[in-house]
Amino acid sequence: MSSHSEKGAMRRRPAQKRSRERVERLLEAAATLIAESGSDGLRMSEVAARAGVPIGSLYQYFPDKSAIIHALSERYFAEGRRCVEDGLDGVETPAALSTAFADLVDEYYALFKAEPVLCDIRTGTQADRSLQALDLEDSRANGAILAAALRRVGSGAPDAVLTAETVLIMHFGESAMRLAVVTGGAEGDALVAAYKRMALDRIARLVE
Repeated sequence: MSSHSEKGAMRRRPAQKRSRERVERLLEAAATLIAESGSDGLRMSEVAARAGVPIGSLYQYFPDKSAIIHALSERYFAEGRRCVEDGLDGVETPAALSTAFADLVDEYYALFKAEPVLCDIRTGTQADRSLQALDLEDSRANGAILAAALRRVGSGAPDAVLTAETVLIMHFGESAMRLAVVTGGAEGDALVAAYKRMALDRIARLVE
C-alpha cells in the first residue's frame, strides 16, 4: 500500500512476516541511534547499516527519517495509551481513581526515564506538524480514557468541560514528564510530584 504523498508516512506497510521483522529491525536500529545521538543526528545510511538491511530495502518502507520518527512515535503513543487504559481500567470510586492515577504518573515517569528515545521524540513534536497532529490525537485519546473513568466514579461535569479538562490533564502530563527528564535529579522528581498534586486536585474537583 503506497502512502508517499503524506509527509511523515511510511511508503508501504509490511504484510509478510519477513517484511514485518525487517521493519522491526529498522525501527529498533533507529531507536538505538536516537538514544545514542538524538533524532537530529539520525542518518538513513546508519539506520540501514545498524539493522543489517540494504539501504534500498530501507527506502522501500521509509522515504526519509521523518517517516521513521513518525513510525516510532506511533509505537510509543500506542504503548502509552495501553498504559493509561490498563492503569484506569475498572476504577469505580473516587479514591480508587486517585490512587490509580497517581500510580499511572509514576509508571509514566519511569517509562520516560527508561526510554530516552521517547523523550527525544516527544520533544520533536514541537517542530513537526505531522507529529503535532499525532500528539494531539494521543492527548485526546488518553483524555477520553480519563473522562470515562471520571464518569464511572460519579463526575457530573458537563461533557464539554470534562473533555477539555481531561485532554489538558493528559497533555500537561506529557509535558511535565519531558521537562522532568531533561531537568533530572531531585528537581525533576519534584516537578513530577507537583504535576501529580495539581492533576489529582483537578480530578477531585471534577468529581465533586
